[in-house]
Amino acid sequence: MTNISSRKTTQLLMVLAAFLLIFTAGAANLFAGGGREAGPSTTRLNMGGGWVTGAYYPIAGSMSRVVHLHLDGVSLTVESSGASAVNSNLISSGDLDMAIVQNDVASYAYNGRNAWEGSPVTNMRGLFALYPEPVQLIARADAGISDPGDLAGKRVALGPLGSGAEVNALQVLEAAGLSESDLAAGERLDAGEAADFLRDGRIDAAFFTVAIGGAVIADLAVSQDIIIVPITGEYAARLSEMEDFYASVTIPEGSYSGVAEAETVGVVSIVVAREDLSDDIVYDFMSTIFENINIVQSAHSSARWITLESALDGMSVPLHPGAERFFAEHGMR
Repeated sequence: MTNISSRKTTQLLMVLAAFLLIFTAGAANLFAGGGREAGPSTTRLNMGGGWVTGAYYPIAGSMSRVVHLHLDGVSLTVESSGASAVNSNLISSGDLDMAIVQNDVASYAYNGRNAWEGSPVTNMRGLFALYPEPVQLIARADAGISDPGDLAGKRVALGPLGSGAEVNALQVLEAAGLSESDLAAGERLDAGEAADFLRDGRIDAAFFTVAIGGAVIADLAVSQDIIIVPITGEYAARLSEMEDFYASVTIPEGSYSGVAEAETVGVVSIVVAREDLSDDIVYDFMSTIFENINIVQSAHSSARWITLESALDGMSVPLHPGAERFFAEHGMR
């Protein structure tokens, strides 16, 4: 009986050992994810994509998808962030590998101007341009605002703290001979909050530096009578004297429900990266993005403007060597 019991115990232990071996192998495959999931040799990158309610975030997300589907050995994670100025600082600190920023803010950061005086972001390098971003000064139709000079004594949303929109708003005020102290109130609100405040009558006007047809303005126009305040003539001329980034932009009638055509000024959004990123990684990333640009262009209405032909328009910082190589191969340098 003892021998039989011993043999049964031994057999049971062998079965358990086999089961554990199979389970361990299965678990390893499960956690590895199979297919194209990130492994130990994968280069993991992150990109600052701005506010979730804007265009930067879904466009950055589409780039992450392209990398996942078509670029072996690289993963790209997109992070919601506080837009251009914050993204520039996160590039400087090394907390972001890539980011989307306005070309004016990128230039200020790289050259140590304005908020970056004495602490330039010297490790920032350019990859490619995305699309034009008009400065859209949106006012309630009943607010009595027909040009930037009328903002005196009004309640105005100047954009999120540290954003490119805030920079643009303060420059428009300066071009109009005003400062924030001339306003009844200057609010630091993100795009969604600014639209809500306009709808509720808590502010009279708001600055949005976003692509034409931006969803947050389009949604507002459906429920509230608004106008696009023109930034033209002397105001546009003064802005161009202040900075060479600004160019005239026409916002066509029909871009927003019931809103007439308007002339304003605009900047350009660009993709930047840390200087110490591998040249080969940057080159492969850009090659993969432009080989699959249709995926990016489908991510947001403003992304239709992203093309290889316009990829150097408005580039305001030195190119990354990997980007230089990419553009040289396409006869663009």
